[in-house]
Amino acid sequence: MKKENHKPYVIHSISELHRILALPKPEHPLVSVIDFEEITCFSDEAYKSLAYGLYCIALKKGFEGKMKYGQNDYDFDEGVMSFFSPNQVVTTEITPDLKLSGWWLVIHPDFLLNYTLSKAIKEYGYFSYAVNEALHLSDKEELQVIAIMKSLQQEYLSPIDQYSQDVMISQIELLLNYCNRFYNRQFITRKHVSHDLLVSAEGLLTAFFEDDSLILKGVPTVQLLAAKLNVSPHYLSDMLRQLTGQNAQQHIQNKLMERAKELLTTTSLSVSEIAYKLGFEYPQSFNKLFKNKMSVSPVTFRTSFE
Repeated sequence: MKKENHKPYVIHSISELHRILALPKPEHPLVSVIDFEEITCFSDEAYKSLAYGLYCIALKKGFEGKMKYGQNDYDFDEGVMSFFSPNQVVTTEITPDLKLSGWWLVIHPDFLLNYTLSKAIKEYGYFSYAVNEALHLSDKEELQVIAIMKSLQQEYLSPIDQYSQDVMISQIELLLNYCNRFYNRQFITRKHVSHDLLVSAEGLLTAFFEDDSLILKGVPTVQLLAAKLNVSPHYLSDMLRQLTGQNAQQHIQNKLMERAKELLTTTSLSVSEIAYKLGFEYPQSFNKLFKNKMSVSPVTFRTSFE
């Protein structure tokens, strides 16, 4: 029996995406603004799992199915945005003749070359979020996003001149900055969800550093903590920073310092033994981090309690 091929289909260009969606040729080879009402859901099983070699920003409404991103499923509803970086794999349920509404901005990385946005776009954490951490918009926010999308579409459909790219880049930056604001608002308006996540993170870190197997596993990483909480590392850091002013790495280090101080003051273990117990491969690394955080060496800290 032939094994089913689950390898994602890679879309390399705007033109190829338009061809697959049965849309007219794009007005620009490196950027496109697509009205979802002009397309239908993919019907070819070959396109069920896709990797876009493009930046994708979508406001999708009326999607009565599931989309899988990474290891998480997400049911879309009204006013939800998703953001994909190039080469991220997205798997969608095939629903024949499904009609959607909303907007889809698709950007080839080459469109951003020679602009500061080429580097800055990688700093927007939501491009690394899992779909179950999608951006939920209020009615007012949705209208703002639609207005920018329509403005982008108007420029996209206009004849290309020497200012076209500058204008579109400015509009894309405006859209991303608004989305950044909306994401931070989301951490506040969904504070009960974030608070539960914070409590879970604190509990996991306490358990990590009380586990004697750290000597074999090493110091817990942000990636490990995020995986245990079923969120992405960027989302976890942004949520913690919004609630506490410190990112996930700082939380791990602070919890590590709490445990280190406890061991230094309540046990007779040597500094090297404590370092190994806390998951450090080299005692020098532990000494350096402790001094950086506490402004004194572990030995000096211990002797201050004698």
